Amino acid sequence: MMVFSNFIMILILIGTYPNLESVASLSITSDKEALISFKSQIIMESPNSPLSTWDENLSPCNWTGVFCNKQSQRVVRLDLSNLRMTGSISPHIGNLSFLESLQLQKNQLTGELPYEFGNLFRLRFLNLSFNSLEGVIPRNISQCKQLRVLDLMQNQITGQIPEEISYFTQLQVLNLGRNELSSSIPPSLANISSLIELNLGTNKLGNSIPSDLALLRNLKYLDLTINNLTGSVPPSIYNMSSLVYLALASNNLSGDLPVDIGLTLPNLLGFNFCFNKFTGTIPRSLHNLTNIQIIRMAHNLLHGTIPPGLGNLPKLKMYNIGFNRIISSGKEGLNFLELLSNSTSLDFLAIDFNLLEGVIPNSIGNLSKVLTKFFIGGNNIYGTIPPSIGELWGLQLLNLSYTSVSGEIPKEIGQLKELQILGLADSNLSGKIPISLGNLQKLNRIDLSRNELEGSIPTSFGNFQNLLSMDLSDNRLNGSIPREIFNLPKLSAFLNLSQNYLTGTLPVEIEHLENVVTINISDNKISGNIPVSIGNCKSLEQLLLARNMFMGQIPATLGLVKGLEILDLSSNQLSGVIPPDLQNFQSLQLLNLSFNQLEGEIPVGGVFSNPLKVHLEGNQNLCLDSACLHTHVRRRTVYIIIIPTTIAALCFAIGLLFYIRKGKGMINGDFESFRGQHQIISYDELRQATENFKEENLIGRGSFGSVYRGLLQEGITVAIKVLNMTMAKSQKIFLAECAVLRSIRHRNLVKLITVCSSIDYKNDEFLALVFEFMSNGNLDEWIRGKRRYENGKGLNVMDRLNLAIGVATAVDYLHNETEIPILHCDLKPSNVLLDSDMTPKVGDFGLAKLLIDNQSAISSTHTLKGTIGYIPPEYGFGEKPSIAGDVHSYGILLLELFTGKSPTDESFTGGMSLKNWVEMSFPTYLDQVLDPELWDERQCTKPENQDDCLITIFRIGIACTNDSPAERISMRDALGKLKSVKDILQKAEYTEENKYRQY
Repeated sequence: MMVFSNFIMILILIGTYPNLESVASLSITSDKEALISFKSQIIMESPNSPLSTWDENLSPCNWTGVFCNKQSQRVVRLDLSNLRMTGSISPHIGNLSFLESLQLQKNQLTGELPYEFGNLFRLRFLNLSFNSLEGVIPRNISQCKQLRVLDLMQNQITGQIPEEISYFTQLQVLNLGRNELSSSIPPSLANISSLIELNLGTNKLGNSIPSDLALLRNLKYLDLTINNLTGSVPPSIYNMSSLVYLALASNNLSGDLPVDIGLTLPNLLGFNFCFNKFTGTIPRSLHNLTNIQIIRMAHNLLHGTIPPGLGNLPKLKMYNIGFNRIISSGKEGLNFLELLSNSTSLDFLAIDFNLLEGVIPNSIGNLSKVLTKFFIGGNNIYGTIPPSIGELWGLQLLNLSYTSVSGEIPKEIGQLKELQILGLADSNLSGKIPISLGNLQKLNRIDLSRNELEGSIPTSFGNFQNLLSMDLSDNRLNGSIPREIFNLPKLSAFLNLSQNYLTGTLPVEIEHLENVVTINISDNKISGNIPVSIGNCKSLEQLLLARNMFMGQIPATLGLVKGLEILDLSSNQLSGVIPPDLQNFQSLQLLNLSFNQLEGEIPVGGVFSNPLKVHLEGNQNLCLDSACLHTHVRRRTVYIIIIPTTIAALCFAIGLLFYIRKGKGMINGDFESFRGQHQIISYDELRQATENFKEENLIGRGSFGSVYRGLLQEGITVAIKVLNMTMAKSQKIFLAECAVLRSIRHRNLVKLITVCSSIDYKNDEFLALVFEFMSNGNLDEWIRGKRRYENGKGLNVMDRLNLAIGVATAVDYLHNETEIPILHCDLKPSNVLLDSDMTPKVGDFGLAKLLIDNQSAISSTHTLKGTIGYIPPEYGFGEKPSIAGDVHSYGILLLELFTGKSPTDESFTGGMSLKNWVEMSFPTYLDQVLDPELWDERQCTKPENQDDCLITIFRIGIACTNDSPAERISMRDALGKLKSVKDILQKAEYTEENKYRQY
């Protein structure tokens, strides 16, 4: 576009200066004074800048960047572009009355556009692009009647597009892109009949596209991308036969694409309609435009097949139809790719995340040798990856993730010497990782996660001297970690080797990863000591070494990693004391040292003073001080940091009730004796904490009783669940929650701090459980819009996804990671609480069950009391509670989270349910099931794959709520799929090349 503008500028300026002989005698003094004033407000980076040549003793015609008319000796052109100037534009520039061209682009100028620009009535070319200018466009700029080019691109200009711009009768280029202009596009712009180029992209313009723009019969370039335009495209726009480039991407436009668009716009070279809601099929006539270079229709609602004609586009450079609903079927469903071999200039090809099916043709290597980016993942692609893919020598990006391709990774990929990004995640690849991948020395990102790869990590990976991130997680890799991968100088984003079968020790060479932000080696079989040298990883924010076999002491050098936010060393065999320096972490959000063999004194300062950030359970020999205090008060204080011995003993005793009579339901225990022996906090203390159970402190009420906010004497805010003793099963609910919470600890489960079994002031029985306080209420309140962020906004897509993953993580933990699987039996949004960081925590275990074996469950209650709408259908036929039942409840919660509809919504009548309603409308009518609060978010400034991610989320919800328990996916599978969705949204490429793809 800039080349096109400059070409027009040259045409305008060559030979167009007016005859100035009549003013030859005029003095140039006023021009010099104006330029000196301009210079006084400019700051240059270098003392040897071009402005340093502006000697006041010389004529301005001799100054750098200043051009004068030879006859009149007046300044007619000022070119100070790309000089890194800062400062503002002096209003005295309006005194350069003979100025015809002003070029100040590509600097760092600030301030407002001077009103005095209106005095430059001879001005023909004005370019102030790529600065930081603010304010509005002066309306009197319309007095510059001779203006041919007005380029204000990429500034911070606000307000409306002035109607007065339409007064320009000779304007050929109007470029206002990448600003903050708002309101509507003035229909009066159609009056500028001379206009050749109109760029209003990347602003905040709303409403519909004026049909009057079609009156611009000379217009060749129209860019309205990245605005808030709505409605359908006026049919007259499609009849602008002069158009060479038409870009409407990243708006909220809808309607079918005309089938004859290639006939009505015969001169098109570039067509960009990405990120909208266009429907219909890909117009076949587009494939008849033999000169077209760019076809971009990604992220719409297009369906049908790819029309014929792809072989007729020899000049095609970009073909992007990703993230639609384009279909193909059968083994040969991808054979259309062979037709693109005629497009020898093809640089960018994206067909990802559609409904395409088939096997990658062996002829894939015949595609353009200048192809740099190839997105094909997110389709139903099976079979193997053809070795011929190694013939695409120009590839810089290859993304085949999220498919069903199987077999080994072809060693021929190692021939792609230009490759920078390799994505083969979440497929069915097996076998060993080819050593030849080490030849990819320009690689900066590699993702082979979530496959079935085995064998060792190739030592040739040490050749990745430009690598920024590596993800080999969730495979079957074994052997030791090669020392070579710890010598990658540019590794800075993350190193993820988690969920494999890696053995051996953690090499001391880890110290060379000075710039890496995240290291995740969890869930392996790494043994030995944690190297002291890890303290040299000064950029670390997350260190995850959980569930390995590390032994020895925690390195005190970790205290040197000041930016650490998450440190998880849980479930290892670490011993010794906790390094005191850990309490000095200012940024730490989670410290998990649980289930090790640590001993000695627990630090009390810094992060250890916040019980919500520290997990130390499962370390039996830890104590608050060297004497391991035993007093009642100090024991309770210890618990605020970890689960105290008294609570653990209490809940263990209660838990025994569930095991004594295996498989026969809950035994009747001697509750009176238990109550007398294990009173942990008194009724009076709770009464004081709640100001005598004051109504203002009541934060919730249900059939179980009431929940109050309280402040303990230690200054800890808590939530106190007071059970309704008139309810017959209140004691059993109390026992159930204690039994479940006695030995579990997870960041997504509400933490039980202490309990109370006493009598109240009326001498009546009193039972209460004291939990950590959750300041952001429950998930149901957020779904219903009763709670919002301070800016008035509700939950966005990523918020909801993070919440869904948090809940799934908790349920997966209950099902698969506890000593005895636990069923929640009452999953629903109101039982998901949110802390100050919006971390979801599952609570209310009053109906929970402990599974003793695969055949039976020990129940905390004699009858199931779930919640209507969330209870799985088989429970109504007398089936025992099961893991699949929890999965069903979770699926309903997930659908509710993204639809905003309760399963008991009054609209669900006559056998209709939330699940059935979603199935009927999905995926064709995504908008009909999506929470209206998310509609505005579905704009193209969001990740380009968001719609497909939403579709995947709904599919997960449907898979969880299958009527047949046997056909439901597991909680672990649901969690893995949701994490994959999150990866897709988070791993959007933000290099300049990918920005080009998106916008």
